[in-house]
Amino acid sequence: MVIQKQILLKSYSEGFHLITEELEKLLLPLPEQGILHLFIQHTSAGLTINENADSTVRSDLHNFFKRMVPESYSEYRHIFEGLDDMPAHIKSSIVGHSLTIPIANHKLMLGTWQGIYLCEFRKNAGRRKIVATILY
Repeated sequence: MVIQKQILLKSYSEGFHLITEELEKLLLPLPEQGILHLFIQHTSAGLTINENADSTVRSDLHNFFKRMVPESYSEYRHIFEGLDDMPAHIKSSIVGHSLTIPIANHKLMLGTWQGIYLCEFRKNAGRRKIVATILY
C-alpha cells in the first residue's frame, strides 16, 4: 500500500530548523511498519537528519554553510532573484532534497539524538512544500 500527502510547512527564516514533530503530527497515524520518504519540492532548501537536542548544532551548520558558500562570490551569473538565490541552490544540492526513514511500531525509527531538519537557505523564502510518501 502507498499513501502520499503534500505537506505545506509554515515559513521559516534562513537556517536549520527541526521539523520532526510538525511532520509527525501531520502524518499520524503511521502504519505499524513501513518506509517514509520525504521530498522537498524546492531548489533553494533541503532536508537532512542531524542532532535534535542541542540547538548549537543548527547554528553551527548554518554558519558553516554561509562561509562555505558565500553570497559575495563574484562569479555567480544567476543573480536576478537576489544575492542569496544562487548560494541557496548550491547549498540545497549539497544537502539534498529527500530522506528515507523506516517506520516500526507506528513510529519513525530515528535514533535517540536524530531529528528531521528543514534547511532553509533563502532569507525570505515563504512556505515550503514536502511530498510525504508512506510505503507499507
